[in-house]
Amino acid sequence: MEADRVEKPVWIKHASQLATLSQDGKGPRVKEKMSELGIIEDGSMWLEEGVIKAVGTTAELEKKYGEREKEADIVNASGCLVTPGLVDPHTHVVYGGSREREFEMRLEGATYMEIMNAGGGIHATARMTREATEEELIEQTTWRLDSFLAHGITTVEGKSGYGMNLETELKQLRVMEKLQQTHPIDIVPTFMGAHAVPQEYKGREDEFVDRLINEMLPVVAEEKLAEFNDVFCEKGVFTPDQSERILEAGKKYGLIPKIHADEIESYGGAELAAKVGAISAEHLLKASDEGIRAMAESGVIACLLPATALYLREQAAAGRKMVDAGVPVAISTDCNPGSSPTTSMPLVMNLACILMRMTPAEALTAATYNAACAINRQDKAGSLEEGKQADVVMWDIENYQKLQYFFGVNHVKSVWKKGIRVV
Repeated sequence: MEADRVEKPVWIKHASQLATLSQDGKGPRVKEKMSELGIIEDGSMWLEEGVIKAVGTTAELEKKYGEREKEADIVNASGCLVTPGLVDPHTHVVYGGSREREFEMRLEGATYMEIMNAGGGIHATARMTREATEEELIEQTTWRLDSFLAHGITTVEGKSGYGMNLETELKQLRVMEKLQQTHPIDIVPTFMGAHAVPQEYKGREDEFVDRLINEMLPVVAEEKLAEFNDVFCEKGVFTPDQSERILEAGKKYGLIPKIHADEIESYGGAELAAKVGAISAEHLLKASDEGIRAMAESGVIACLLPATALYLREQAAAGRKMVDAGVPVAISTDCNPGSSPTTSMPLVMNLACILMRMTPAEALTAATYNAACAINRQDKAGSLEEGKQADVVMWDIENYQKLQYFFGVNHVKSVWKKGIRVV
């Protein structure tokens, strides 16, 4: 994506709706707070030096900035919705190759776990990622990041996990580090060496856990390549006890726990997320009522991935139940080559409403402010407030309801990242 060359102030005027998502507190929104979008009609914003300098009605900002109008890039947002840049808090964006043949296999009757146990799935991507050079991974990932931007996403979390050996895990994390320096999107790195047990350790799973804890985690921490530590707690992958060991070990190195939980079957993952103080639990298609209560009580953010459920033809997570129970909910594309090869958060917001019975307002909150909270970026991203990064999307529709009403349509008109127009 080409950014505008001249970094001048940007004055957005006359937005039909400016959804600020402004927040009094610092934590994620829950229950009825998820429906409070902070909408300003005939809204206006002044962006300068990469940050938001002012937010209000057009009349209010004309009084404040009218004398500086000639300095600014004037954007007429009449008839448009303006929101914060979308935040995608769960992706596997760095990987080699693709797995379209597995899509066909599933349609012919094979299950996700059957494909993985036969050497496909995560193992297939691991082989292709191990074989890819750093330059090849940068090229492939750049294409995906460009597509994220085109869909209004300005910040993404990215997981390693397609190496399951030290060399390739570090390669994935270093690719993210380099792209953070060269691509407009902010990339928040997560170490996920515990994405699956490598085939060469089949039958010696605890030995691999020991190696991950004693050899991989120290290097990742020493090189400061990740902020979070994630594990796939699932029957046939990592047990709750193994997952707890890995997450607690990561905490000793300052890595914040995340957990792939209860995706295939109810396995105590949501309860474990609450026990270890995870910032978020991901997937949760089969989370138990007890697990949902534990997450609500401990403030664990539910990061729900309805596009993955759709792609695997599974029933989506109980988003409505979780919101009503007081669980803070975020949503994500889960961009990955096997179970959700998409970069469209507008589609994910549609699916949050259609499959998980969330309201349009809740879905927008889940894709912005709560998503930022799920990756510790709420002080910079997720809402339109003075002093925050100028990450802004202008949509070619006049209200937030239409953003969810139109199914599978990308209404992005313009995107600014740190005050620079990138779409």
